[in-house]
Amino acid sequence: MQHSYKLEDKLVALSEDGKSISPGLPDEVKNFMIDLDGTVCDDVPNEEPERMATCEVYEDALEIINKWFEEGNIITFFTSRTEEHRAVTEKWLDEKGFNYHGILFGKPRGGNYHWIDNHIVRATRFEGKFTDLEEREVKIQVFKK
Repeated sequence: MQHSYKLEDKLVALSEDGKSISPGLPDEVKNFMIDLDGTVCDDVPNEEPERMATCEVYEDALEIINKWFEEGNIITFFTSRTEEHRAVTEKWLDEKGFNYHGILFGKPRGGNYHWIDNHIVRATRFEGKFTDLEEREVKIQVFKK
């Protein structure tokens, strides 16, 4: 159920000195980038696309993701599936009832992701069950000063 929206309505200026910079979201809006295979549903490799249309949704994934959407957050699926899998993926998401804003295809395969960005990046590892998020203190890698 892809919904259209104006991202510009949620963006806020971050520049304090009047220079043009990439805009960001207000703190209360999360920009969720959610993997599909092995996170939202059965883990289906690209080499077996016939399974993409029938894979099972993981317990509570639909409910939690749609709740985040209804709370005004941005939902974008980020998957290692390729563009050739777009039609079956969008059809599956719509049939299952997911609310989302977009899908990015072609995520590198293999894991051990290190996302480097000038915006805040918060990583949450999926460990088998969708629930509301909680805050924890953890050890992370950062650039040297």
